[in-house]
Amino acid sequence: MNNPNFPPLHSPAHDLPVPQTPSPQAQGILAMGTQASSQTWKPTDDKASIQASIDATVASIPEGQAGPIISAIYGTAESGVAAEVELIDAGGVPVYVGTPEGLGDGDRRIYLAIHGALVYGGGELARTGAAVTAGGLGVQTWVVDYRMPPYHPFPAPLEDCLTVYRTLLKDRSPNEIIIGGMSIGANLTLATILRARDEGLPMPAAAVVNSPPADLTMSGDSVQTNAHADISFNREDLADIFSLYTDGHDRRDPLVSPVHGDYSKGFPPTILTSGTRDFLLSDTVRVHRKLRAAGVEAELHVWEAAPHIMFLGMAPEDHERTSEIRRFLHQQWASAGASLEADRSSDATGNAAAALR
Repeated sequence: MNNPNFPPLHSPAHDLPVPQTPSPQAQGILAMGTQASSQTWKPTDDKASIQASIDATVASIPEGQAGPIISAIYGTAESGVAAEVELIDAGGVPVYVGTPEGLGDGDRRIYLAIHGALVYGGGELARTGAAVTAGGLGVQTWVVDYRMPPYHPFPAPLEDCLTVYRTLLKDRSPNEIIIGGMSIGANLTLATILRARDEGLPMPAAAVVNSPPADLTMSGDSVQTNAHADISFNREDLADIFSLYTDGHDRRDPLVSPVHGDYSKGFPPTILTSGTRDFLLSDTVRVHRKLRAAGVEAELHVWEAAPHIMFLGMAPEDHERTSEIRRFLHQQWASAGASLEADRSSDATGNAAAALR
C-alpha cells in the first residue's frame, strides 16, 4: 500500500543475481526464477469458475510428487520418517491425524497444524501434509482440513480451527497442545489463539508462525521491496486470494490481520520464521516486535536469500527450519510439563533427528 504523504523512492530497474551465500541447493532453486504462474481469478465473485480453476491446479500435481508443495504450504521438509495417517471427525471438522513411526501410545503431545495456500491444501494434500509434518517433527500431528474460499470465506476457516482446538481440549491439557502453521496457516494460528483467549479458553503451550500474512492490507515494507525478489510471489494472485478470503470484511480486524492484535493479555511462547527474500518478512518481523513488546517469549529465525516458500524442501535450509521448529516444540513441551511417553523409541527419534541434519 502506497503512502500518500511521501513520494516513493525510485529504484532503477536492475537484475537480482543469485547470491553465493546460501547452500548450492538453495542457489539452484533461486536460479529457477518465479514459480508462481498467474491464475487471474477474476471476477472474484464468479465462485464456480474460481473453484474449477483451483480443482484443476490440484489435479495437475503429479502423483507422488507433492513434496515441494507440501513443504511450501505446511512448512516442514520431508524427513524420511514414516507416519500413519487416519481421518477423524473433530466437532464436525475433518482432521487428518499423522502418527510418526516409533511413537508410543502414552505420548499425549499434539501439534495442531494449519495449512497455508488458503484455497487448496486440504483433502489428499492434508493427508500427505499430516504424514510429512508428523515424521519431520516427531510428534502426533492433527491437520485441520478447514473450509476454504471461494465458498467459505472468513470467518469459516477460523471457526473450523477453533472448533478443532476446542475438541482437543476435551481430551488434552492445553500444555500438551502446540498450534502452528505456514503462510495463511500462520495467520490462522495467530487468529485462533487470539480468539481462543478472548473466549476464555486456556492457551496452548506454544505457537509456530512460519511467514504469516499478518497484514492483509499488504502495507508491510517487504511486500514492496521483495516483490521481484521472491520467486514464490505473484502480487495479482495474492490480492485476489485475500479478496476471496475477506469477502468485504474489514482487513484491519485483528482476526483477519493479526498484526493488529492485542498480545498483552496473554499469548504463548512463539517461534517465527522467514527469509531475506520473503515478501512477508515485514509481516513476520512486525508480529515478532509486537510479541516482544507485550513481554511474550518469541524467537525469530530468518534464512539467507529464502523466499516465502523457502527452498521447496530441497535445500539444507529447509531441514534446518524443520529442526529448529522441532527443537522449539520439544523445549516448550518440556517447560510446560507436558505428559510424555516414557519408553519412546530412541531409535526412531534418533533417525528423525539425523534425517533433519
